[in-house]
Amino acid sequence: MKETKLICEICGNEYEPSEEHVVNGMHMCQDCFELGTVTCRHCGERVLVDDTVDDDLCEGCYETYYTRCDGCDRVISLDEAYYRGDDYDREYPYCHDCYHEHEDDQIIHDYYYKPEPIFYGTGGRYYGVELEIDESGECDCCAEKILGVANNTNNHMYIKHDGSLDDGFEMVSHPMTLDYHLHNMPWQKIMQKAIELEYRSHQARTCGLHVHISRKGLGDTYEEQEATIAKILYFYEKFWNEILKFSRRTEGQANRWARRYGGGLINPKETLKHAKNSCLGRYVAVNLENENTVEMRIFRGTLKYSTFAATLQMVDEICDVAVSLSDEELQNLTWLDFVQRITSDKQELIDYLKAKRLYVNEPVTANEEV
Repeated sequence: MKETKLICEICGNEYEPSEEHVVNGMHMCQDCFELGTVTCRHCGERVLVDDTVDDDLCEGCYETYYTRCDGCDRVISLDEAYYRGDDYDREYPYCHDCYHEHEDDQIIHDYYYKPEPIFYGTGGRYYGVELEIDESGECDCCAEKILGVANNTNNHMYIKHDGSLDDGFEMVSHPMTLDYHLHNMPWQKIMQKAIELEYRSHQARTCGLHVHISRKGLGDTYEEQEATIAKILYFYEKFWNEILKFSRRTEGQANRWARRYGGGLINPKETLKHAKNSCLGRYVAVNLENENTVEMRIFRGTLKYSTFAATLQMVDEICDVAVSLSDEELQNLTWLDFVQRITSDKQELIDYLKAKRLYVNEPVTANEEV
């Protein structure tokens, strides 16, 4: 018996039942299927061309996962979008090119600005510094004077808006080795210029000093890096009271900007597992949310160079311990063992620990923080 032909709901022509396609409830012939539908590039479902955005994106996926650049109107994924303004201001998304076309010309960049990193110094471990200053204005004039000092010989630093500050901004260094930070980067002159411009950091009570550590400096493979990060987190849990005292933060400040993961002291692997399952976001003492770096956020801001140098040396020493000691050795480590490991080339760290009564000797006299 001859099969009854069907009528295509798109073009109105007859077609054989064996050639039938159904898309979005529409019954159609082979030609209309090929010419009038497309595969969504996100979900892989077949959809009508008339129901797509940007030629090959279904409306549902566009509404959920995509947006349009406010500059060029190009469709971009939410993961690729840049935003100008504070952390939660997502009204005006931009593609990479439009965002940087605007931001590269600014003196004080947007919160989301992140240029291609320039690495300074020779070594396997690089540190990027974010130092917040406050109380003297978020003005281009002051920012330009500070950048004039920082970038006199090389493009060392850029400056960003930070919504957590009352009347200041965030100074961000490109990644540098510890040696480069302490001997080539003009941090002392930068801090002196900021003080001359009447900025404060420690005294402002709003400011932090965040240090990003390159993951590649924590191990050659992903597994080695994860093992080192686990030991860094364990070190923080084991010596939380000492680190909090070192940081110059109050417990309340830490809870707001650099929370402790907690979870007890079972072993480094369990500490890392607990941290990754905590869903605490980036406002933690050791932030793991960045792809290429681990960020130590616990430290309070400072414009006192010796404190700044001691902080970088402390971060480096913690990394050295995490890289060199086994899990068992770290679990048996005491604070006295830790400070006795510190060598004389980190004299600023030794002096700072003494001043905070965290060393083995009597404390030394310390000048006021700025």
